[in-house]
Amino acid sequence: MKCKIHRCNCRNIWSVQNRKKKIRAKSILLNGNWMTEVKPDRRLDPKGFVITNYTQDIITDPPMELLMQFKKGTKLIYNKNIVEFNIKSGKFLWFAEDGSCYLLNRMYEM
Repeated sequence: MKCKIHRCNCRNIWSVQNRKKKIRAKSILLNGNWMTEVKPDRRLDPKGFVITNYTQDIITDPPMELLMQFKKGTKLIYNKNIVEFNIKSGKFLWFAEDGSCYLLNRMYEM
């Protein structure tokens, strides 16, 4: 089932939403494939999301031991003025507590 992940800046938390439920967390590890989706034609509030089709790949508030298996890579940046992400898709993504989003690489793949 398609899940949208986005930042709720008013509460300083991440939100995972699909058509059945909504989950909020301070940080999220996306342990699988993802892609971005933008909605630039929305009249009042154009938005961008990170999308995954596999709910089982989403780990809310991951333990530090799990994050230590990865090395931080490029930062995923959303430009709200032109409604665009700097990277369109990938594998492994960490949504940090401070609102940043990083591409991850497994340690043994480096």
